[in-house]
Order: sequence, then C-alpha cells, then structure tokens
Amino acid sequence: MKFTRAEAIQLLMSVGVNEINRFQKFKKVVEGREIFSALLPEDFEYVGFSKGKNPVVIKKGMLMEGIIDQASIGQEKGDLVRSLFAKIGSNKSLGILGKMFRLGIAVLLYNGFTTSISDTDLPKEVSDKCKETIYNAERRVTQLIEQADKKELEPLPGLSLEATLEIKIMEVLNKARSRVGEIIQESDLVLNSTIIMALSGARGNFLNLSMMTACVGQQSWRGRRIEIGYKNRPLAIFPKGDISPRARGFIKRGYKEGLNPEEFFMHAMTGRDSLMDLALRTPKSGYLYRRLSSALQDLRVEYDNTVRDANQNIVQFLYGEDGLDVSKTEGGKLNINRIIREVVGE
Repeated sequence: MKFTRAEAIQLLMSVGVNEINRFQKFKKVVEGREIFSALLPEDFEYVGFSKGKNPVVIKKGMLMEGIIDQASIGQEKGDLVRSLFAKIGSNKSLGILGKMFRLGIAVLLYNGFTTSISDTDLPKEVSDKCKETIYNAERRVTQLIEQADKKELEPLPGLSLEATLEIKIMEVLNKARSRVGEIIQESDLVLNSTIIMALSGARGNFLNLSMMTACVGQQSWRGRRIEIGYKNRPLAIFPKGDISPRARGFIKRGYKEGLNPEEFFMHAMTGRDSLMDLALRTPKSGYLYRRLSSALQDLRVEYDNTVRDANQNIVQFLYGEDGLDVSKTEGGKLNINRIIREVVGE
C-alpha cells in the first residue's frame, strides 16, 4: 500500500509520532513499510520470519524485507515484540505496541477492509480438483468397506476388523479435507480481504476457507465418526448398519454451496457436543488451576537458583531444570542464531 507524503505524515501524527526527523526521509510517494518503520527506534535491529516462513529483516529501524504478521506481533509468538522488550524495556515497548495498534486502525479507517461472499469464489479448475479429490476419497472408502465385507482387510495390531475399518475411513476422509485445503492454498487465487486475513494470521486459516468454499469435511463425535442415533444409524433416513461417509457425518459440500438436511443435522450434532464439552470442561480446568496455584504459592527461586518451599526444602536444584526465564525466551528456547545475526548485522 502506498501513500502520499502528506497522507503518511498525517497518519503518523494521528497515532502520536511527532518526531520531525522521522518524516524527512519520506519522498513524494511513501510505502507502508516506511510508515511502519517510523514507529521503531532508529538503532533497532531484528531478523526473524513471517507466518509463511519468509525472512523479516529490520536494519537501523527500517523494515528492509518481509511483512509484519502474526509471527512478528501476534499474541502467541510476537518475536518482534520480544526483541523490542529486550532492547528498550517494557515501558517504551508498550508505547510502540500501542502506536502499532492505533496505526492499524487509522489505516483501516482511511482505506477500508471489507469481506464479501465473492471473496470465496473459486476458479472452475480449482473447484474441479477439489471435487475430484472428494470423489476419489469416497471411492477409496467404498473399496475399504468391500474389503472388510470380504474379510480381506488386515486388522491393525490390537484392534478388531470393525475398529480398523473405522480408523482407515477416518484417515481417508480427513486426508481428503486436508488435501482440499492444500489445493486452495496452492492455487493462484486473487488476493482479497478474506485471503489476506488467513495469510497474515489475523483471523482464520486456509482450512476455514476450504470449509466455506469446497468441503466442510468429516464431522467428529469425540474423536470418531457419528455412530449413535436411531437404532444403529445416526438418522432414521439411513438404512440400519450403513457405514458410508454420507451416513456417518461426512459433509462434502462447502458452506457457500449449502448443506442438505441430513448434513445440517450432522453438523448440529457435533456442534452441540462441542459446546457441551466446553461448558463442562471449563469449570473443571479452572478449579484444578486454582488448587494447583494454591499448592505452589509458597515456592520461590532463591539466590543460588534453587527452587525451595517455605521450609527451605529444595524442590528443584535449578529453576525449570534449565534456569531459563520463560518471559525472556521464545517458547522456552533461546534463538542463538537470531541473536548472532542481530549482533553481527548480517
């Protein structure tokens, strides 16, 4: 995205960037990376990777290469934010993070960001590939059922023939949905707002996109296909003992095309089960956390790096068994290669 010099300065001043020296480098046309770089300290160095594993390089406070996405400033990873905290401390880093947030809102208000139903339109060749993948998966499931009926299917170790058949059917159907997502991701789709959200990690992913456009996939009931229902069948419209994908919760359409009545019921069954599971599990995990925090509240790290209780009994000879402060690491690990690249400047 590009802006005029006046628009870039107005955007930055609206989020609290008032240093005139940051604007002197701007030309008549200013790119988005230059505007973002104006938020960073002038001596800041950073080397990392984006969500798509592409390099992100910042030299002397200027974004030289890559894009800023979930991997750099996201809630879970946020490698760029971690580097800022290590470089300039928490107070200044929080100020910069707040400016990033306000800058994003200002750009959205200026340019707009709207999703529409047409964002999920697939080219005919991509749609045909997805349908072919689903068709081949259904044929493979039919072959597995025929092999099981003829006792030609070899049971997995420790499992019966019926359990083996269910596992193999689930595997085939899940692979089909994953493959549909890969086909959509590999295809050269028009870059629109919905795809930008999935690529950046702001909301959703290509699996959600494939469910909207091509195939919702197998509905899972506590890790298995839907089995319970009306006398050995999930719904009364199916024959007793029918184990075909359609009769056990496989939805081969996408949300955009629409679900037929039996697919809608299957989807509602697993959706309600997930809601009940969440509602019942939340208080249990909360109470367990409360009990655990109460039991560990008297533990502390002493000056000799041991973890001791209130009676000075040693619980750990080294904090965390590795002595690393989790708040100052990346997922509990030190990225030595990135630290060397930042120091050396390569």
